[in-house]
Amino acid sequence: MDQEDRIALFLDYENLAIGAREHLGGMTFDLRPITDALAERGRVVVRRAYADWSYFDEDRRLLTRSHVELIDIPQKMGASRKNAADIKMAVDALQLAFERDYISTFVFGTGDSDFTPLVHKLRELNKRVIGVGVEHSTSALLPPACDEFLYYDRLEGVEIRPARSRGGRTPTAAARQPETAPPPLEQEVEPVAAPEGPGRDADALAVLVAQTVAGLQGSSGGTVSASTLKRTLLRKDPTFNEGDFGFRTFGELLRHLAERNVVELGEGPAKGDPEVTLPEHGERETAFGLLRSVVADLDRNAGPVALSGLKNQLRRVQPDFSEKKLGYRSFLQFCKAAATAGAVDLRWDNETDDYLLTGAARG
Repeated sequence: MDQEDRIALFLDYENLAIGAREHLGGMTFDLRPITDALAERGRVVVRRAYADWSYFDEDRRLLTRSHVELIDIPQKMGASRKNAADIKMAVDALQLAFERDYISTFVFGTGDSDFTPLVHKLRELNKRVIGVGVEHSTSALLPPACDEFLYYDRLEGVEIRPARSRGGRTPTAAARQPETAPPPLEQEVEPVAAPEGPGRDADALAVLVAQTVAGLQGSSGGTVSASTLKRTLLRKDPTFNEGDFGFRTFGELLRHLAERNVVELGEGPAKGDPEVTLPEHGERETAFGLLRSVVADLDRNAGPVALSGLKNQLRRVQPDFSEKKLGYRSFLQFCKAAATAGAVDLRWDNETDDYLLTGAARG
């Protein structure tokens, strides 16, 4: 445990909550995707959120259950209340940096560029700084200042309502709907076809482990030992126990997943602590082939294929398809990996406000 990063989490709650509501289809901000992402990076020892909590009554109860210390900024004078919250958060962060040497990482949940000088100062003090913000409400100045920046919209567990299924689209976009009726219908039913809730079954276990190994590999860039993986799973879910899945030990669980080609096991840093990696080929290559085949068929019949609804098309061919089992945090990430591998071509299209896929050109 002495080798683990200690993390202090500070939330500019009004910035996050309003950003989620205005830019993510009216969704309510959920802390869990952030804590799950941070569990792959270290041990969170401080959790504080700053806001005028009279505006966030239900949120306050949810955050309290997540052991977040709520700092109330009760002034109700427009911009001055916001400034007071920002200043209080900055002062508290600097005080903690000087008084708690063991805290190595500071995480700021905000998209406000006003915190950029604070980020620079903490990095001068040899602290690692991670930012978290809603993509379309985050200032372009803030992410480059941080050691790492996580867009809340892209975190695992954030389910964004389809923008085109709500009002407020331009007449041109609305007029396009009848011509592309099948994709929106698929987009609406896709969340139903792919439930991501917690469970104590084999598929849920495979998804959980694959996502966690992928996250650890991406954040550390090094090897992932079985002991590190187990600690991270416990950070994500303190109630995690391999016995709930029918295994006597964590090693037995990993061997079972290795037999299913979910992970690969190799010699680790110590006896009984193997290295855990994701398969480089096998199922992923098969999944890329499935995507290439489906996109080629649709492209041949109707032209470029929209990302929205494509996942359901794959499931019509292979009902048990799940990018999560392959270690990808989202279907878009899976498609980007397939494009990098040359299986498909992927590009953003401003006219349709969506990614379009076509069969990869053959040289």
